[in-house]
Amino acid sequence: MNNNFKMVAKTMFGFEEILAKEIRNLGCADVKEGVRSVTFEGDTGFMYKANLCLRTAIKIIKPIHSFSVRNEDDLYKKIYAMEWSEFLSIDTTFAIDTTVNSENFTHSLYVSQKVKDAIVDRFRDMDGSRPDVDVKNPDVRINIHINDRLCTVSLDSSGRSLHHRGYRTATNIAPINEVLAAGLLLLSGWDGQSDFLDPMCGSGTFLTEAAMIACNIPANINRKAFAFEKWHDFDAKKNLLIKKLGGKYEI
Repeated sequence: MNNNFKMVAKTMFGFEEILAKEIRNLGCADVKEGVRSVTFEGDTGFMYKANLCLRTAIKIIKPIHSFSVRNEDDLYKKIYAMEWSEFLSIDTTFAIDTTVNSENFTHSLYVSQKVKDAIVDRFRDMDGSRPDVDVKNPDVRINIHINDRLCTVSLDSSGRSLHHRGYRTATNIAPINEVLAAGLLLLSGWDGQSDFLDPMCGSGTFLTEAAMIACNIPANINRKAFAFEKWHDFDAKKNLLIKKLGGKYEI
């Protein structure tokens, strides 16, 4: 039985090719490069492994629905019609992130408000109560992307950006982003075996990322939490096994 689904890994411009290579090295064959993104397929275990291991991904989102949309009222109706009880409950907090590239939708915050209204109205109509919004630390983060008239609704499996590795206890002034550092290292062609010199050493980000690459340590092995850990279908045993095996678990 094939339980694979589509995922999108977000990245920085220019890192698409090396991110696609990372995903293939994890064992995925169906990989497509986009602009600041790479699309691929896998099951829940592969999603856990991707969040743990990918060095040049910023976020990994799981599209759950897409549809054409004409205006705000049309958006509200189609969001309202979705089976939100599959992803949320009245005890679940949520937040909405929106990006728009459309002549019909020009204000991302207004789109987020309409989506929020549709979700809470559906719960209120169905259950007599509604989940709360928590923009800082939600249980479920929903991603809305509108490109022209195509709206894609996704779940954010990562939560905080994946550059938050979890290994940093102190920092210097304006340290380089960890994803940027790892991407530059991978682009440089450094083999992980030859000598490595960091002439810009402040917080040691390049050195730390280089050491993790050389020792094949998963990028986010020290991270405390991922957003998918609060999903209804979270498999804690599988996730723990993947962590124990350092991402080498074959899905």
